Amino acid sequence: MIKRQKASIKHCIIHKVGNKFNDTKNAFSDATVHFDEATYNLMLPYLLKPFVSIAESYRFHHHSNVGLNEINTYSDQLFKEEADFVETSKHIVTHLYEQSNSAQIKTGDVLVCHFENIQYEDFFVDAIGIYKIENKTEFFQTYLESGNYDILVQKGIQAKKVDKGCLILNTSDMEGKIVFSVDNNTYDTQYWIKSFLNIKYPDDSNQHTKNCIELCREFSKEVLQPSFGGQEQSNFLAKTVDFFKENEIVNIETFKEEVFDEEDQIQLFEDYKKTYEAENNVLIRNQFDVSERVLKKQKQKIKTEIKLDTNIKIKLDVDAPDASAEYLERGYDEDKKMHYYKVFFNTENQ
Repeated sequence: MIKRQKASIKHCIIHKVGNKFNDTKNAFSDATVHFDEATYNLMLPYLLKPFVSIAESYRFHHHSNVGLNEINTYSDQLFKEEADFVETSKHIVTHLYEQSNSAQIKTGDVLVCHFENIQYEDFFVDAIGIYKIENKTEFFQTYLESGNYDILVQKGIQAKKVDKGCLILNTSDMEGKIVFSVDNNTYDTQYWIKSFLNIKYPDDSNQHTKNCIELCREFSKEVLQPSFGGQEQSNFLAKTVDFFKENEIVNIETFKEEVFDEEDQIQLFEDYKKTYEAENNVLIRNQFDVSERVLKKQKQKIKTEIKLDTNIKIKLDVDAPDASAEYLERGYDEDKKMHYYKVFFNTENQ
């Protein structure tokens, strides 16, 4: 997560990247962009806003030596000003071009930027931003000709969100440089994150929190809901969120004891955890610190809603783990041969 209030653009250049698979070529600029004031004031927040709310960061990766990671090397050169900015930006685009190994990889504009004074935690750093604009929007442009106004259709970049982008900070921890990434066109999940940037999540509290909550969410969807119903699923998710909120450190054994009431559900969870770790190539730590930022973001993804085949939905509050057990009762009506939910309440809130 960054702050951009004091940030500025030191250099920015725009190239076009083709597709090796379709034999479309790259097109390179030979000079950086000179912004007018209006364009600069629109461009700066457009480029940095996507990274303001991101909680999880990445680190560069390479199977043998991270020093051989191309983007890690190019960003190093730019930070140390050991190489020409324009030429290095061309190398970045060429590396991106080499990853286009299928017809679905889109061509587009590539912006390479050098930022100054980006706030990360309590200090200010430089950063390298790399952006790929894949989609352009049609808009109407009016113009004056021979005393009359006319209109035509043009295509341009929509100044709302970037298609793909990364921000490489000139600061490191024990696992390497801090890298943020966004991808709003996930037609190929390998292309941007793995093939081009070759980045991975670090081994920290952010990742441990994310891994464990995602495990619980999938367990509730694939095991609890089909076997025990939507009420049990929602109750488990609410208890999970409550446990993470109440504990600065998560211990998996303590978590299972507090969240599950039945021994058979604990066994189901343990069996599913082993399968989940193997299929997703992740390791759920037995004990880890809770990341409040990640918890807040992951909580937004949790759906505690019971959908019935009679076009009725019962929405439960994920922050009220006891409400489901206390005020919601599930049963079976022999006359109608149907299941039912009975809801207890005092007043209807407007």
